[in-house]
Amino acid sequence: MPTIPRPADLFDRTVEWSDLTNLARADTSGLRIGIVTGRRRHGKSYVLRRVAHAVDGLYHQARELERRPALDQFALDVADHLDLDPDSLRFDNWEAALRVALGMRRGARTTRRRGGTRLLVIDELPYLLAHSPEIPSVLQLLYDEAQSDPDVPPTVVILCGSSLSVMRDLLTGSKPLRGRAQLELTMPPFDYRQSRQYWGIDDPAVAFHVDAILGGTPGYKQLVTAPPPATVDGLQAWLGSQVLSPAAALFNEKSFLLREDPRNLDKAVYHSVLQAVADGHRSPTAIGSAIGREYNTLKHPLGILEAAGFLLRLDDVLTRRRPLYYLADPVIRFAQVVIDPYRALLEERDVAAAWHAADASYSAQVLGPHFEHLARVWTARFSGDRWGTPVGEVGPAVVNDSKGRSQHELDVVALPRGRRRHDDRAPIVMLGEAKSTTKRRTRADLRRLQHIRDVLHSSGRDVRRAHLALFSRAGFDDSLVAEAADHDDVHLVTLEDLYSS
Repeated sequence: MPTIPRPADLFDRTVEWSDLTNLARADTSGLRIGIVTGRRRHGKSYVLRRVAHAVDGLYHQARELERRPALDQFALDVADHLDLDPDSLRFDNWEAALRVALGMRRGARTTRRRGGTRLLVIDELPYLLAHSPEIPSVLQLLYDEAQSDPDVPPTVVILCGSSLSVMRDLLTGSKPLRGRAQLELTMPPFDYRQSRQYWGIDDPAVAFHVDAILGGTPGYKQLVTAPPPATVDGLQAWLGSQVLSPAAALFNEKSFLLREDPRNLDKAVYHSVLQAVADGHRSPTAIGSAIGREYNTLKHPLGILEAAGFLLRLDDVLTRRRPLYYLADPVIRFAQVVIDPYRALLEERDVAAAWHAADASYSAQVLGPHFEHLARVWTARFSGDRWGTPVGEVGPAVVNDSKGRSQHELDVVALPRGRRRHDDRAPIVMLGEAKSTTKRRTRADLRRLQHIRDVLHSSGRDVRRAHLALFSRAGFDDSLVAEAADHDDVHLVTLEDLYSS
C-alpha cells in the first residue's frame, strides 16, 4: 500500500506521521486502537487533524462540557461526517454513540460498514473521562466483538489527550484497554536543533537562549507576535514584549500547564518541589531539605510530577544511587526562576529592573542546566563517530574519590551501545563536563577530568579508551587548545559545535 504524503504545512514529525498513517491505513480486518499523548501545544491536534483528513476519517475534539452537551457535540460531528441531518442523531450513551460512529451495530454483521468511519479520532479525551469514565470499557467491548468477527472492516480509533497521567493510565494494570492498543505514541517537543530550524534562527547563541526559555514546544510560535531577535543583544526587548509582559500569552503559561493534571491537588507541595529543583536541588534528599520534608514523604509528589511530565528523572550512569531531578519543561523553569520571583516588577512593566535582578539566577539556574542537557543530547544523538565506538547510555554521574575524601560530579558520561547503566564491567566511552559560564575553560578543567578518569581506573572501571570532553559556551584558552590538539582523546566542544558538528 502506498504511503500517505506528509502535508507541506507540517514541520518535521516524519516519524510520528509515518506511525499514525500506518495505523490509519491498515487494511486487515478488525478494530485497532491508538493512544497519542504529549504536553499541550506539542502539535498533537495539528497532526491528527491532517491524518484524519488524509484518510477521510472523523476527527472530534472534545470540550470541557457536561455529559449531555458532550454527547450532543459528538452527535453533530458524526452527522456531519456521515452527511446526515444534524438533527437526526441524538445519543443517550457512549456505547450507542461509538457504535454509530464506527458502523458497528449490536448483533449486526459488519461486512459493510453501514455508514461508519474508517478512522475515528477523539481528541482531548480527558474532558470526556471526567464525566464518562465508561468510554474505555465501551471500546473494550467493541474491540473484543471485532476480534470475534472476521468480517469487521478495517477500523481505527485514536484517543488523544494532554494530561499525561490520565492518558498513560489507560493502559496500566487491569484497565479495560490494557493489551488492546496497537500504538502508544508520545508526541515529544522538538529537539534543540529542530527548534532552531522551526523558529528560523541563524545565530546559535540566540537559538540556545530561546530553547532554554521556551524549549521545543511548536505551539509557542503561534503565541508570539514577533520573531526572535537576530542577535543576543535584542533578547531582553523581545522577551519584554513576548514573554515577560503581563499581557503576553506566555506570561502565565506555567499556571495553565500545572492545572492540566487532575492529580495535582496539593498545589503548595508541587510548587515547592518545582521551586526547589529550579533552585538547583537535584537529589530527593536535597529537595526534601529545601522544602522541609523527609524524603519518604516526597516519593508520591515526585512520582506525580514525573508522570505528568513536569520533572525529568535522570539516574546515575555508573552507580545505583538516588536519582537526580530536573525540570522537564523549560518554560516552567523560566517562570520559576525569572517570572515568579519578580512578578511585581513585571506587572509594573519594569522589565529592565526585573531582568537585571534575575540575571545571575537566569545564568546559573536556566542556562547552566540547559547547556548540560544539550551536551548530553548532542553526545547521544549528534556526536557521530568521534569516540571510536557507538554511544549508548548517556547521563550524569557522581564519582567517589576515597583517597581524596570527596565526590566528583560529571555532567556527561557515555557508555557503549548495548551496555546498560550500573554495569561496572562496561567500558566508559566518554567523560565530560559542560560549563555555561562566560569564562573560557582552561587546562585546569582538563586536569580535573584526567584526575576523575584516574580515580575510576583505581576503582576498577574500564577507562582505557575513555575520551575526555569539555563543553563551553565561552570557548577555551589558547593553552588548552594547544594541548587538546596533541591528544586525540581530548575534545573541546563549543556552542557552535553543538548546533552544527
